Amino acid sequence: MADLIHWSPEAVDDLDSLVRYIARDSDFYARAVAVKILDTASGLWEHPRLGRVVPEFGDDAIRERFVYSYRLIYRIEAERILVLAVAHGRRLLEEVASRLSPER
Repeated sequence: MADLIHWSPEAVDDLDSLVRYIARDSDFYARAVAVKILDTASGLWEHPRLGRVVPEFGDDAIRERFVYSYRLIYRIEAERILVLAVAHGRRLLEEVASRLSPER
């Protein structure tokens, strides 16, 4: 089922930036966070509605799971789950809104 989880290029960049930022202080913690985020993402297909609706968008198809203090934001689609962003829990999501076009 992992092939049903797709990552937007921006979400991949988010995760890469996050890991590089954490690694400045701790390679171990950076790897642990990355593994936990990837594990959470790979399990989304089994229970996609387990995540809460992202309050900033109010769209039932756009949900999030918290991993430590980070938001794994994804869209439920008919044939796949699209990871849209990985953001710090306190970050505002204005720039993520541009990632919501359905043709992605």
